[in-house]
Amino acid sequence: MTASDRCASPIVRDVDGDEAAGSPQVDGADAEFLERIRGAFGEEALARLGVLRLPSGFKLSVVMPAYNERQTIAEIIRRVQAAPIPKEIIVVDDGSRDGTREILEELDAAGVVRLVAHERNQGKGAALRSGLQAVSGDIVVIQDADLEYNPADYPRLIQPLIDGRADVVYGSRFLGDTARVHLFWHRVANWLLTTMSNVTTNLNLTDMETGYKAFRAEAIAGIQIKQNGFGVEPELTAKFARRRLRIYETAVSYAGRDYASGKKIGLKDAFVAIACILRYAIAD
Repeated sequence: MTASDRCASPIVRDVDGDEAAGSPQVDGADAEFLERIRGAFGEEALARLGVLRLPSGFKLSVVMPAYNERQTIAEIIRRVQAAPIPKEIIVVDDGSRDGTREILEELDAAGVVRLVAHERNQGKGAALRSGLQAVSGDIVVIQDADLEYNPADYPRLIQPLIDGRADVVYGSRFLGDTARVHLFWHRVANWLLTTMSNVTTNLNLTDMETGYKAFRAEAIAGIQIKQNGFGVEPELTAKFARRRLRIYETAVSYAGRDYASGKKIGLKDAFVAIACILRYAIAD
């Protein structure tokens, strides 16, 4: 068995060395191999291989805003379920009219997800506001309902939070070595917005607009989300910075959609983001 074979599937253990609920079994040879990796390269190396050491009783809360994602919703939930970490999946259906709601109602009835339903479309920020009110886990991950972000990246996203090094972790699409080629003007807009945000917050992020953000539950508890739409990304960033929370970035994989595949963010959202960057630079 090669090293890549051994680490092909995420393996999760608690800090006492016992297997976490729902994780694959680790045989003696694999355990020895993983300990050698940890000893040589540290916990971060294990996280990059999809291996995570969890505290006893740990639970992850995955909050997933969804709007008209009938084509992808079942598959992304399957992928989230496959991450061998004790978790709850909270899906906020933001007024979908394409059959997404009906799929989620079935999954909710089966106990797979907890559904929070909006009767009309309000926007990503409003969906996050509703979803965050329902979390009961130690750490929260924001998961988009399309297939752009891969739940296999959860270990590297939450490792700095579990280690106590960070309060917030951003999954950067621009630090990794594997990504679908981005739409040019989206890349330019993201760079401009991230730069503006960095200037006003004194941070050095590479991807302020990332949809993959993770944070300790207590870090978000005192933050009131005011933006209903995509302006929530610069709003949260400014509020994290104002509270001097410890923010880390880590590389994540990214398979960006085009508009034909259902991408929703557009030029008007860039102008909203600029307004939010300026607003939250001077007010909470």
